[in-house]
Amino acid sequence: MSLAVVYSRAKVGVEAPLVNVEVHLSNGLPAFSIVGLPEASVRESRDRVRSALINAGFEFPAKRITVNLAPADLPKEGGRFDLAIAIGILAASEQVPAQFISGYEFYGELALSGSLRKVLGILPAALAANKIKRQVIASAQNQHELALLENPDNKVASQLLEVTAFLHGQHALETPQPMVELSAPEQLDLQDVIGQPLAKRALEIAAAGGHNILTLYGITHNIILIIISIKNTFSLSHKVNFMH
Repeated sequence: MSLAVVYSRAKVGVEAPLVNVEVHLSNGLPAFSIVGLPEASVRESRDRVRSALINAGFEFPAKRITVNLAPADLPKEGGRFDLAIAIGILAASEQVPAQFISGYEFYGELALSGSLRKVLGILPAALAANKIKRQVIASAQNQHELALLENPDNKVASQLLEVTAFLHGQHALETPQPMVELSAPEQLDLQDVIGQPLAKRALEIAAAGGHNILTLYGITHNIILIIISIKNTFSLSHKVNFMH
């Protein structure tokens, strides 16, 4: 089989439009081109994918490789398509079974060693994928976001070899695990937090109105302490999840 189609999604704000990663192998001088309005970081995936496949022990096809990221009028950015491109090349060259990839969407930036790195915007992509009954395979570094969906069909991996072994039926991928479990002492109260007036004020408003909170620079110890305190102060019984 010289043609394979793998599914992934772009990141456009909070939307995740579907991207068909079409990989075609043809005769001619060896070449590797990516079309479909890719930005520089996507075009650079040629080198990442080639090195990752070779270092993982796969044969990189000595053919003309054309990767089309459809639709062509949708801008593509980042390394989120690396894993999908690698799987497409392996499927087109019959190194993994192509019949099993249609039920999955793939997300992950490849290191030169073949390990998988996290990508941004995995949550809206996974939501859209699960809505149409597709399972998500992503980097283990994204598992905390994926765990929020509580879908055991979504899977995470740390290495490209884990994904290919899974597609061959030789390895079981892990289910995403949550990041933080709120199990703080019940006596912890908002009055125990010294300083942080803006953060406390924002969380008081959010708790009183039942709103969500978005932190732009990650979850720090102080933020966790304040959220636990506000939960105890307002006697909030609903589930609280941390995502960054």
